[in-house]
Amino acid sequence: MSKGVIYIMTSVVPGLIKIGKTMSSNYEQRMYNLEHDGYRNVTGLKRRFAIEVDKYDDKEALLHKIFEKSRVSDTELFAIDVNDAVQLLSSFDGTVVFPKTEAKEEIFVDAADSSKSKLIPNGTYFFEREKLSENKVIKASAVIDNGRWILLKDSIFGIKEQPGVGQKAKAVRASLPLDSNGKLLEDVELGECSPSFVGVVLMNQAVNGWLYWKNDKGQLVDIYRKKSKEK
Repeated sequence: MSKGVIYIMTSVVPGLIKIGKTMSSNYEQRMYNLEHDGYRNVTGLKRRFAIEVDKYDDKEALLHKIFEKSRVSDTELFAIDVNDAVQLLSSFDGTVVFPKTEAKEEIFVDAADSSKSKLIPNGTYFFEREKLSENKVIKASAVIDNGRWILLKDSIFGIKEQPGVGQKAKAVRASLPLDSNGKLLEDVELGECSPSFVGVVLMNQAVNGWLYWKNDKGQLVDIYRKKSKEK
């Protein structure tokens, strides 16, 4: 039974991704070549998700067939939401190769939620919630631009870790320029993610961000999910 890696990469072109395959033994070299040399004149390729599966030839062909209408000519490039592709591929049986620090179930849920966050219009949004374990109020503001989140300077973060913080959120928090009181010292771009993921990064505990992030009218961002369901 043939086993290999199916991978998804984002590109310098927003909304254009690559879905490809390679032998397990060649994965790292393939990623190095693509990230440095590009593919079909498309540069800025970055690995987003990779999984080792049985019958990888057949499964890659299935993915290409599913997304055929969004395919760019006779290439492995597709004009689709990367979260949709990650959600589908992460549902396959197999072993996650990238990112190694996240469980497959966590990746699936995060991709599904991030896809829904594209429903939120561009603008500035606000978060406020009391964190009882620290007896402080966590407050933040962020700009959303085409699904990409930028946390703004002077946002206040929780310090003590509580249950529900995944490896991806921990990695993001470790890179943040925070002072000893949890104040953000400069604007930070988080990229495409969901209100809940950003809420977890802020609180350092599990939180449903759809029920705490608000627009400049004081409305919860959850209204955008509800409006989508009503259509």
